Amino acid sequence: MAMNRRARWEIRVFFVAWLIFLYFRAKDPFSFLVLNTFLGAIPIEISFHLGAKRPRGWLFWPLVLLWLLFYPNAPYLLTDLFHLSLLQPYAMSGLLRVTPHLWIYFTYMIVSAISCSFLGFWSLNHVSQAITARLAKGNAIARLIVVLLLTFLTSVGLYIGRFLRIHTIYLFLNPEQFIRPLMTMWTPDMWIFVVLMTFIQLFCYWILYLIMNNRDVTD
Repeated sequence: MAMNRRARWEIRVFFVAWLIFLYFRAKDPFSFLVLNTFLGAIPIEISFHLGAKRPRGWLFWPLVLLWLLFYPNAPYLLTDLFHLSLLQPYAMSGLLRVTPHLWIYFTYMIVSAISCSFLGFWSLNHVSQAITARLAKGNAIARLIVVLLLTFLTSVGLYIGRFLRIHTIYLFLNPEQFIRPLMTMWTPDMWIFVVLMTFIQLFCYWILYLIMNNRDVTD
């Protein structure tokens, strides 16, 4: 489903305002939110320029590849939620603390994670639709295959970013440094992580897909 121009600009304004806010308000050890949110917004912006009929010609496929390189940064913010443990959320009693500082940073992380991940899932839906429109005339089975493949590749990208600490931008700056870690990362634990993250992404994508494609209200 395409997104209208007004919605695209609302999303752009939100990310610019939110990034400026985080730059001034997110302090160590949560300053990483600025970079991670910025990287998560990039594939969303790229997807705005992709469609079944645009861009015309060969430029479509380099943009799809660029989108795929950056797309794992969108759901990556879901894994950032583990950093909430740095705030020691539980008191000695075993109950959650009510400390405002804790809930302020919880809000920062939730807003970044939800905005990037769910708008990212929208971009996955949009890009997969554009790809299958060009390759298979919108065939539903072909689209499902594309979604599964892109989600699997994204899960591999999440593992690379989370455990090898290789950001997408580093692959452009110094790719030779990461060839060996990429070759040796294929362990049983890695595959378990990839399968679980693929399941989580597909589940979230399915929920979003139902919302976008079943909007009729019935009694």
